[in-house]
Amino acid sequence: MAAAERGFFDRFAPPPSGGRRSSVLLLFGPAEGGGEDVVLTERAHTLRTQPGDISFPGGKREPHDASNAAAALRETQEEVGIDPATIDVVAELPDIYLSPRRFVVTPVLAWWREPGHVDDIDPGEVHRAVRAPLADLLDPAARFTVTHPSGYVGPGFEFDGLFVWGFTAGLLSAVLDFGGLTIPWDRGVERPLPDRYRPGGPRDALTQTATEGRA
Repeated sequence: MAAAERGFFDRFAPPPSGGRRSSVLLLFGPAEGGGEDVVLTERAHTLRTQPGDISFPGGKREPHDASNAAAALRETQEEVGIDPATIDVVAELPDIYLSPRRFVVTPVLAWWREPGHVDDIDPGEVHRAVRAPLADLLDPAARFTVTHPSGYVGPGFEFDGLFVWGFTAGLLSAVLDFGGLTIPWDRGVERPLPDRYRPGGPRDALTQTATEGRA
């Protein structure tokens, strides 16, 4: 990964030791209508942290997980019912540190070799899952800069009623940049974070981490 494309990962690089390990799966695959898509989930609205946020499938690494990739595959199967046997792991990307909650997150890049439905969800974890077409995410009209009263500024996406911001949007934007897929978009278009994402407490971990990363 070239230095110019590592900016997001360098800003949120973890400390030499410590932190709780978790993994997320960036699962790309062939879209039903042509092109490619990526699996995103809307977190259950009953969760204590980030309820309703858009995220990649994934979660905490358990002692029995053989690797970070194994953890991401297991969590994805549990959350949205995707069989790991249909997925080819491409690479583990650099770790990202979410400092307020002390999570060290490993993004796992993967290709869905045998894509299918994503409606076999765990309702305790996921409100809904979607296969988001990259054409929709890359559309400059769907991209903007998100602002937050905390001082957070970061990329955002909106499509099909889904507002993507924070960690998920930052990681997605970085990967699209790295893949040479990004279509130039107007970063001067700013949109405030919707009120439904603004309550205090654990939810502010993402904005606090991002604000620290800009210091």
